[in-house]
Amino acid sequence: MSSVKETILEINLAHLTHNYNYLRSKLKPDVKLLAVVKAAGYGSDAVVMAKHLEKIGADYFAVAYVSEGIALREAGITTPILVLHPQPINFSVLIHYQLEPSLYSSRVLREFIAVAEVEKQKEYPVHIKFNTGLNRIGFWEDDVEYIIDHLKKTNTIKIQSLFSHLAASEDHNEKEFTINQINSFKKTASVMIAALGYTPILHQSNTSGVLNYPEAHFDMVRTGIGLYGYGNEAIYDNALKPVASLKSIISQIHMLEPGETLGYNRAFKAEGFIKTATIPIGHADGIGRQYGNKKGFVTVHGKKAYIIGNVCMDMIMIDITDIECNEGDEVIIFDNTSSAAIIAEDAGTISYELLTAISPRVKRVIIDNN
Repeated sequence: MSSVKETILEINLAHLTHNYNYLRSKLKPDVKLLAVVKAAGYGSDAVVMAKHLEKIGADYFAVAYVSEGIALREAGITTPILVLHPQPINFSVLIHYQLEPSLYSSRVLREFIAVAEVEKQKEYPVHIKFNTGLNRIGFWEDDVEYIIDHLKKTNTIKIQSLFSHLAASEDHNEKEFTINQINSFKKTASVMIAALGYTPILHQSNTSGVLNYPEAHFDMVRTGIGLYGYGNEAIYDNALKPVASLKSIISQIHMLEPGETLGYNRAFKAEGFIKTATIPIGHADGIGRQYGNKKGFVTVHGKKAYIIGNVCMDMIMIDITDIECNEGDEVIIFDNTSSAAIIAEDAGTISYELLTAISPRVKRVIIDNN
């Protein structure tokens, strides 16, 4: 009988410390580390992650949206927080909570300056995002003059950092593209620095940039997925430790006879005698329908058990015909041994999606062995 009695997400803070130290070891001592804790800390718990990372020395945090930054401030986080994709409607509350916006377009720059003036700010820290090839958000290199012209007309803001984002730093076949991105950022940053008369923090590397492109570490790096135990390559996955483990139990065991069907739309049909187990986790918990019909699997007593039939809202069914197990036994959806990266890849997706999809209704259990 397992010690697990329900579906839980275990969060191991010792593993977070390990990953933080490993990533730090790749940096020169004077390079800052920005920890990305958006999306509920990549599906874990943003407040728990941030509090621990603050304790062990993270220099900066990043979130996607203002609401995420507010949650951290209200939990007592005092480390600087960069909001990567703020919307103008939230600029006043952003200032109230001393969050630092990424300004990525002419509209956003103008609107933040306008709000900062109303709020009577002086040299409020902002971050200028440049697009070097990801083509998602960001100023272009020929926007430098426009940015500088607006800065000269106000003392309400000051550039805390200049940054960009690598598009394919994990893909060794795209090395030429990545090097071009790095060179483009260097060029744009040098023009900005010359015009500003001071040198903001420069940062471009994500986790794979940290691991594969030391020449792009600059003054600070941003790491998200690496902190949570995934390096986008087997060599780095082996050096990191997944922070989150998703576990559940067997609720009920069924025996199907040849020709019987299972689940919604009768998606699975038994070709012979088969033993199945029902697990209390489904697509409302983050296990999407793409994992059904033997595209995904779980682990029972160290053995792989494929998900059969369609994933239900609150349940999955697995094939345990060749596995000795009982109702109430533990089921591993992902953990250190059966990683989210492997589970996701088999279902045609990525670890990021599987991790960040885990629903808030899944109980979080914090393991702190530090």
